[in-house]
Amino acid sequence: MFTLKSSFIAIVIFLLFINSVMAEEKKETPEPIIITSKSLINDSKAKTATFEGDVVAKKGDITLYASKMIVYYEDEQKGGNIKMIEAIGNVKLVKADRVVNSHKATYYPEPEERVVFTGEPRATEGKNLVTGEKIIYFIKNDKSMVERSKVYLKEKKVAQ
Repeated sequence: MFTLKSSFIAIVIFLLFINSVMAEEKKETPEPIIITSKSLINDSKAKTATFEGDVVAKKGDITLYASKMIVYYEDEQKGGNIKMIEAIGNVKLVKADRVVNSHKATYYPEPEERVVFTGEPRATEGKNLVTGEKIIYFIKNDKSMVERSKVYLKEKKVAQ
């Protein structure tokens, strides 16, 4: 026979179970990366997909352009997730009014989603310009780190 105390415990356990199920459902599903190009060569043995010719990779509000992109991925048994993407030649990343250009960029989804630009990288936002030897853009935090930086500030940002 159920007592008030055992009924209360059963309700608490049920609510905790429902809460954990709902928390699992609320977990963010990562946005897909959509890549278009003139050609694609997939090498299942090497676990690479090579995109060439007017390559455009889009994820959310970020677009990455390049002459060539090589996607490195895991085995299907490990989930087939992307390990890294190399963008080579005429690289340009666009996010709103920010643009980063370089000869090469490497995207890493883990452990901290970021893009590393090398080969004369230059970032612009409006009339402002940042150059350096290497620019690392951390996507989730929307922050950058520049090695051997040179900054040209031509306009102030107006608070809205």
